[in-house]
Amino acid sequence: MPDNLKVSTAPTILLTGASGYVGGRLIKLLEQQPIQLRCLARNPEKLRPLVKDSTEVVRGDVLEAQSLDEALKGVSTAYYLVHLMSGSHDFEKQDREAAVNFAQASKRAGVQRIIYLGGLGDDSDPALSPHLRSRHEVGEILKDSGVETIEFRAGMVIGAGSLSYQLMKSLTDRLPVMLCPRWLATPTQPIAVDDVLEYLIAALDLPKGENRIFEIGSPDVVTYADLIREYARQQGLRRWLIFVPVLTPYLSGLW
Repeated sequence: MPDNLKVSTAPTILLTGASGYVGGRLIKLLEQQPIQLRCLARNPEKLRPLVKDSTEVVRGDVLEAQSLDEALKGVSTAYYLVHLMSGSHDFEKQDREAAVNFAQASKRAGVQRIIYLGGLGDDSDPALSPHLRSRHEVGEILKDSGVETIEFRAGMVIGAGSLSYQLMKSLTDRLPVMLCPRWLATPTQPIAVDDVLEYLIAALDLPKGENRIFEIGSPDVVTYADLIREYARQQGLRRWLIFVPVLTPYLSGLW
């Protein structure tokens, strides 16, 4: 059979969140796998120069349900690396809507597995932040779809460019005194971005089975406040943390 008539038997993998911190790094690793990689992007023209010619880039938005059916056509495994908290005053509602759209579209398309990167935290902890509660809710929505879902719950991802790490660094560099919400006392297990990527790649080869949750992080259990103090110590900075019962969105913005 002539080369130009060969039909690829490689599985098609869809990556959402390809322009994000983790997704952008995952692209390079997925392009080394024996798969056909397809990336979902709201602005395909911006992503196209960043991927190989063999990688498909299709337009789609998780908040536009009708845009997902074509993107998921023929997909065996889909990575869901979407988090809509940035720039949104109602991120919980948008995260919920996006997850429902994606879960339903994946079911319709016959997707066999969803791999989701969420956040590490205990739902019974009253100090759990709204962002982590939303992350867990998204995981439940995906699992309830009927599509096998592998959920990784990660602590703070450590690495240059990580939003959570850069936020901690920026706050600590600039503010000698910090008014801190209760969730900064929440225990977490930070994890290096390279380790997160290894977990996400390994999930492709997991045997077929039920929904699974994997909590990933370092052996060290620390609070977010501890991370601020440790960063300050290593930078030779003196910082004072004052905890308050609540922190309104307005005060968070001032932060």
